[in-house]
Amino acid sequence: MHSIIVVPPACTGPHDQIKISTGDRLAFGRAPAEGGLAIAHEGVPRVAGEITAHLAFWLLSNLSEDQTYVVENPEGAGEHIKVVPGRVDAPVPFEFSRVVLPAAGDLLAFDVWAPRHAFRSVTRSGLPGDMTAPAFALDRTKRYFAVLTALCEPRLRGEPHAPLPAVEQLVERLRPVWPTVTRSAVYWNIDYLAVKLRLRTDAETGEPVRRANGKKDSLVSLALRFDLVHEGDLRVLSATRCEVAG
Repeated sequence: MHSIIVVPPACTGPHDQIKISTGDRLAFGRAPAEGGLAIAHEGVPRVAGEITAHLAFWLLSNLSEDQTYVVENPEGAGEHIKVVPGRVDAPVPFEFSRVVLPAAGDLLAFDVWAPRHAFRSVTRSGLPGDMTAPAFALDRTKRYFAVLTALCEPRLRGEPHAPLPAVEQLVERLRPVWPTVTRSAVYWNIDYLAVKLRLRTDAETGEPVRRANGKKDSLVSLALRFDLVHEGDLRVLSATRCEVAG
């Protein structure tokens, strides 16, 4: 049974997908070996790289001489890995991946799916002793969580490099669920989140006081890196109301 599915750049349907079984390899490039993935662009090496399938992940070899490849997680809001020239068998853990190849001023991409990811229950199974304290305690019914979700929304919607919304944009986005929202209230909740999520303060770092944009960047980076906010949480922006922060 196949474990990895490669989706070529011009794929029009399932019949164009390339399925690879565990242990098999797929070469890609401008002129790969027969049966490989051909990418017709003068900026792509004749043999640009190779994919090796495993059960729940895959390996990427970069066979170019001078181009770094980037493997993005389209669901990870900016999460990616870099594979430098000459690196072989770099493991890629994402279930959905986009391989980006720089090619003579263009950025070419194809997708790789690893649909055999498996999960086990993480429910505590009668173990004795105290429960582990949560790393981040967030109440999804509070206004601060709506503010955090609105901050993360552009990147949760598949735009990993989207600029963060300005405070004025946050006010407009939050108004349907928080009719009395103001700029000062949004600023207050951003400050509250910084404390709640234990962002290091300027006094601790010894750096000059950061502007609100720096604090927003840190909050979004932390929230998306540790999956504190998911795409499914966007529903809080269309709920009937939000409770007060605290």
